Amino acid sequence: MARRVSLLDAPSNIGLRPLYEGHVPGVRRLPEALRAHGLAEKLDAEEAGRVEAPGYAVVPDPVTGYRNGQAHIAYTAQLADRVAELLDDGRFPLVLGGDCGVLLGPLLALRRRGTYGLAYLDGHADYAPPRDRAKAHGVRNVAGYALRIATGHGADGLADLDGLRPFVAEERAVALGYQWEPEDHGVLASEEFDASAITRLSSADIRARGGKDAGAAALDVLEDAASDGFWIHLDADVLDRSVMPAVDSPNPNGLSLDELSDLLEVLLSSPRAVGMNVSIYDPDVDPDGTAGAALVGVLARAFSRGG
Repeated sequence: MARRVSLLDAPSNIGLRPLYEGHVPGVRRLPEALRAHGLAEKLDAEEAGRVEAPGYAVVPDPVTGYRNGQAHIAYTAQLADRVAELLDDGRFPLVLGGDCGVLLGPLLALRRRGTYGLAYLDGHADYAPPRDRAKAHGVRNVAGYALRIATGHGADGLADLDGLRPFVAEERAVALGYQWEPEDHGVLASEEFDASAITRLSSADIRARGGKDAGAAALDVLEDAASDGFWIHLDADVLDRSVMPAVDSPNPNGLSLDELSDLLEVLLSSPRAVGMNVSIYDPDVDPDGTAGAALVGVLARAFSRGG
């Protein structure tokens, strides 16, 4: 039976650092911006309401190790409860963030239900810890480490909510579309990502194979008979900066619109896909709406072709 797509707003920006003093990341307006480009109509989606996020603040937290750590804990639990209601009703939640930290809410909801996988489409690995951990402690940003937290690494407050660490086992996670800049290796312990059990397909791998073939390779992991399904995380910065400059860290080696559409189409065609979130697009730096319209176009094509 076909599941109705339900749009759920999760307008959190608390997982991002300010780019300059006084800056408030505009990703909180992602839901309204994508709707303005006709997302609901193009997906024939129903409205599922809004889970209001805490106000933006740059607050270090030495207990969790992350800025706004306690706020993230509370918000993750609230978002998990709402996603669980949609899943119980047989819906396909499409969570409109927000920063990448909104992923933790759906994953907590799924972990409470069983064992699930994760397709992590992102221009960054969001896993490798900082080399200078002491200096970064308390001021890490959840959005930059979402995959690491999701796979059980980090303080109990964030990574072990309800005693359910990890939300997703590394063996059931697939990182798609990431790439490294040369300077990244000096700041981040990238070798820890390489040594993880996460299946990895970089942006270069996807370009070489094509989006559909890369998607099929991901499904070899995600459709494991021992799991109950999988969630799809989409960070807009997986796209190349030529088509998606409206993110906090534009990607010089990202995917094309067609490559992303083909990849998503294959993932969405799986009956094991249970929901998805969209993150990081910032309408504040997209004054004419071109990037937002392109993102909605990708989603519309992928959902239509993927069924």
